[in-house]
Amino acid sequence: MPSAQSLARAQSLIRTIPDYPEPGVLFRDITPLLADRDALRTTIDAMLEPFEGRFDVVAGIEARGFILAGAAAVAAGVGLVPIRKAGKLPRPAASVSYELEYGTATIECHDDIAPGTRVLLIDDVLATGGTLAAAHELVARLGAETVGTTVLMELEALGGRAIVGDVHAVFTA
Repeated sequence: MPSAQSLARAQSLIRTIPDYPEPGVLFRDITPLLADRDALRTTIDAMLEPFEGRFDVVAGIEARGFILAGAAAVAAGVGLVPIRKAGKLPRPAASVSYELEYGTATIECHDDIAPGTRVLLIDDVLATGGTLAAAHELVARLGAETVGTTVLMELEALGGRAIVGDVHAVFTA
């Protein structure tokens, strides 16, 4: 497990941008953390540590979840399954629609994993939980098993954990 000092340094690199993408929203900009080799490695190690040896692939949710999942797959020596927004895949095998505060969205996935595959879901932020709950359903529709969910940051005030269940969050805000 990474040291408290290295985690604190990594967290200090996350910027809070007020009123983006709309007034009243505090956007968490993780790009400074991603640009720092040591901070990126620290957070990837912290995301993977509770699940070590329990998964066959990581599944990353578009878009920032892809970045983290790609790094996690390489660090863990496993494959990567992208979970995309609707209409981005040439041969979607399964899709799940879910509610947003402002409408609905759909995510899709190919069937490139065998039934029974153990999947670690990775995303950047747990907010209201809709996207991660849909990803759990999507993995199940493909016949795979979600063995855990890990995120870089949980926005606790938005209550996503009540929707998704147990989630390992490296940072909270």
